[in-house]
Amino acid sequence: MLETVLEPGTVESVASFHERQLAAYRFMLLARLLDEKLAALYRAGKIHGGVFLGRGQEALSAALGLSLKKGDVFAPLIRDAAGRLAFGEPVLDTVRTHLGSALGPMRGRDGNVHRGRPRDGYLVMISHLGAMISVVNGVLFARRLKGVTGTVGAASVGDGATSTGSFHEALNQAAIEKLPLVLVVANNHYAYSTPNERQFACRDLADKAVGYGVEVQTVDGTDLSACLNVVGSAVGLARAGRGPQLVVATLLRLCGHGEHDDAGYVDPGLKKSPVGRDCLKVAEEQLLRQGRADAAQLAAWRRDAVREVEEAVARVQREPAPDPFAEEWCAISSKQLSEGHE
Repeated sequence: MLETVLEPGTVESVASFHERQLAAYRFMLLARLLDEKLAALYRAGKIHGGVFLGRGQEALSAALGLSLKKGDVFAPLIRDAAGRLAFGEPVLDTVRTHLGSALGPMRGRDGNVHRGRPRDGYLVMISHLGAMISVVNGVLFARRLKGVTGTVGAASVGDGATSTGSFHEALNQAAIEKLPLVLVVANNHYAYSTPNERQFACRDLADKAVGYGVEVQTVDGTDLSACLNVVGSAVGLARAGRGPQLVVATLLRLCGHGEHDDAGYVDPGLKKSPVGRDCLKVAEEQLLRQGRADAAQLAAWRRDAVREVEEAVARVQREPAPDPFAEEWCAISSKQLSEGHE
């Protein structure tokens, strides 16, 4: 299994930055190949429920997962496969959830993305836009009451979530309480099929920050190096007691909302613009140009990732699904069920 060679945290030196860049790229690659395998399984009728890919958002996601450390809280969204992996989620958890294995973190009770391990700070996603921000706030506030310091909480949302009451209430609360929240907005230009101009009237989503009294940074979400710097900076500021930090990344979702959606509504001009760049290819070009890797090394990493994904799928396909007649349908947090499985 791919493991990060560094404890995630704020980038402090050129050497550590390059190490983080390589680790982030490998998580991006693994996430992309895992997504492609899940899409193939979905098209083959092997997955019940939805499949939502993070193609085009892996750089931002991986940067966030790597910028956190043990003890932090992470609330990923549906396109955060790279960030989940970087934060420590095993590939097996992803595959088991999608294929409904009884050995998965949700014991086969959910068919796609609502998975997590709360004891490890990895929260189970609520699909409703913006809803996870207040959940992270709650964890951070509870820790404050317990005297726990030095940790941050990160939540991912899309541009559509910024138009909801949940976003407003949670960000307002975090600002008032000066919670160490890092809120990362992936502006992929469409809330499902609704374009930005039908969602908000401000020039840029970053303009919303002043109304809440929070610090904000913007970043090119297609550029891995920029994402590592900006997201790492925001996490560092939150950890240092500067209150909630907002990061707005500009990118494009290089696929439909889900595998059921052909994304025919996406403006072709956006696809051809800089915002439509494939962040994985951009990262590869950066590594080659900087001499951090060569073509042979990139190919070897790809082979390793393919092997890891295929081995996980083969294993999970042999595992049992829940038996509805034998399953005890109580809360997963119950003592006999709570995270005692693999």
